[in-house]
Amino acid sequence: MFFYVYVLQSIKTKELYIGYTNDLHRRFKEHNHKSNFSTKSGAPWKLIFYEAYLSEVDAKRREKYYNRLLHSCNSAELNKN
Repeated sequence: MFFYVYVLQSIKTKELYIGYTNDLHRRFKEHNHKSNFSTKSGAPWKLIFYEAYLSEVDAKRREKYYNRLLHSCNSAELNKN
């Protein structure tokens, strides 16, 4: 079984969303069918990146890393203005 870290981009708002799952196809459909509270306002979404891991722990760690990176970039952008 693989665990996936993925990055989605909202076609509507250009916002990015980072998550992890053990079923990438199912999770992508959930995001686009507005069954996820965090992403329903940005639907539709496109998958722009994913990585596969053998360990759920590794996938969670990588997701956390990418989210920190995204939030630090967003904070830096806000502080610029």
